[in-house]
Amino acid sequence: MTEEIMSVVNENLFAVWFLIGAALVFWMQAGFAMVEAGFTRAKNTGNIIMKNLMDFCIGTVTFILIGFGLLLGEDMFGFIGKPGFDIFTNYADFDWSGFVFNLVFCATTATIVSGAMAERTKFLSYCVYSAVISAVIYPIEAHWIWGTDGWLVSMGFHDFAGSCAIHMVGGISALIGAKILGPRIGKFKKKKDGTIKVGAFPGHNLTIGALGVFILWLGWYGFNGAAATSVSQLASIFVTTTIAPAIATVVCMVFTWVKYKKPDVSMCLNASLAGLVGITAGCDVMDAAGAIVVGIVSGLLVVFGVWLLDYKLRIDDPVGAVAVHMLNGIWGTLAVGLFATTTAPENSDFVGLFYGGGIDLLVKQCIGVVSVGAWTAILMTIVFFVIKSTFGLRVTEEEEILGLDSTEHGLESAYAGFLTYGDRISSGVEPVINAENAVPMEEAVPVQIKENDNPIASDVKLSKISIICKQNKFEDLKAALNDTGVTGITVTQVLGCGAQKGQTKYYRGVEMEMTLLPKVKVEVIVSKVPVSAVVKAAKKALYTGNIGDGKIFVYDVENVIKVRTGEEGYEALQGEN
Repeated sequence: MTEEIMSVVNENLFAVWFLIGAALVFWMQAGFAMVEAGFTRAKNTGNIIMKNLMDFCIGTVTFILIGFGLLLGEDMFGFIGKPGFDIFTNYADFDWSGFVFNLVFCATTATIVSGAMAERTKFLSYCVYSAVISAVIYPIEAHWIWGTDGWLVSMGFHDFAGSCAIHMVGGISALIGAKILGPRIGKFKKKKDGTIKVGAFPGHNLTIGALGVFILWLGWYGFNGAAATSVSQLASIFVTTTIAPAIATVVCMVFTWVKYKKPDVSMCLNASLAGLVGITAGCDVMDAAGAIVVGIVSGLLVVFGVWLLDYKLRIDDPVGAVAVHMLNGIWGTLAVGLFATTTAPENSDFVGLFYGGGIDLLVKQCIGVVSVGAWTAILMTIVFFVIKSTFGLRVTEEEEILGLDSTEHGLESAYAGFLTYGDRISSGVEPVINAENAVPMEEAVPVQIKENDNPIASDVKLSKISIICKQNKFEDLKAALNDTGVTGITVTQVLGCGAQKGQTKYYRGVEMEMTLLPKVKVEVIVSKVPVSAVVKAAKKALYTGNIGDGKIFVYDVENVIKVRTGEEGYEALQGEN
């Protein structure tokens, strides 16, 4: 009796965990959105967010109508499930948990494509091919792998959580889409000698990108572990799901540190995801040693994949989706045939080559990769070419330059609160103060108005001194200027570099042509204070003897007019400089 009670409790416990896992997988949509937004330029952030939102929403509609039936409906020849509308006609006995769980997985497949085709794809076209992936392409191949009588699962193919069914399929779709779509403007530049220069487009916010990776890593515990049937199996899955990405990230850090002289932040973030993708197929049948090997290969494979697309295939993938999902999806699926072991809890059926199982399982995994890959490649090629010839796949050159936030969604910026005052006025965020509402000059602060018909208001020479310096030297400069008698200054945060074009830096393995460094620009207008005194004080405050100390520019000023009083020339500067 006690065993029966515990069995019921255990069954219900894992039924609840199954749904919690589905919720964690849904939360991964936020992670994908943050990674893609952070790794691309700010002018396309709203477009990225909208795409990731619609992946799930459009996917839900198509999954209700046809996708769920093709995936888990009554088997037809081991190829597809029988479409049906049980969710409407037999709701009382419907598999609610199975529907939600498979829906969130389906949405993940579609969202992978978004990153590789970011910053230049028409939103309408994106919605169309996202719907096709969720309605037909994913459900049918997933039926082969996870359907009760799917031909791959019946053969003995194993993909526990989707290295092949989800990540490889999404990655192949991304590769084909990015190839047909073409690169972003300026990504590949033809030089005078005929060689191709690969351009770097640094992501506008790696903080958001890193947050997205952590969200995805958390969600992956549900992604891999939701279908566990015992506590021991769940715990083992958590172990392998932790080891593989951690090892992959460390390996990537060391490799990029050696190759590019600095550890590459964005590449290491990609490596974490690569390790997660790699372990997904075999997370339930591998031990710690297998997970370590998977992580090592994933950490190197993601760097190789980014290089391969940039320098050999000339395919523009802004976020590394192909390297992360396609290459590591293939690797993770094949790794099952190498490292599956019966020491993993609840596994008595799958044994890999390196654990004495021979090549039988590896051959089955290869068949699965080839068949699912061919299915995806053929259908997605057809889909993309049909869209290209009807709706059009790519935005115009002008729209791409302006940014898809503005041209596709009428959104001035996804960061309205961070715009400059001028940007805020142009976007309607800040109201314009009309001149007719301003206080008349004669009613402002009582002053003596001095009119002067001579455009050169005085014989005293006026000079503008512009100083570019390092940020950490600004306080020293400000104090030095104050000591010379300069009291009015204008300070601007700027980016720039000198003749050395900044330090040689790499972004995702691509050497940046010109590295713009953060600087401070200080401007003063002087008349009474000698220019030589200001220059001498600035040089003394800024000098270190190293490259990048800064530069000082001196200009003649024709006139100065004080708006409040109308004073001009020398008089306009008195009380200030």
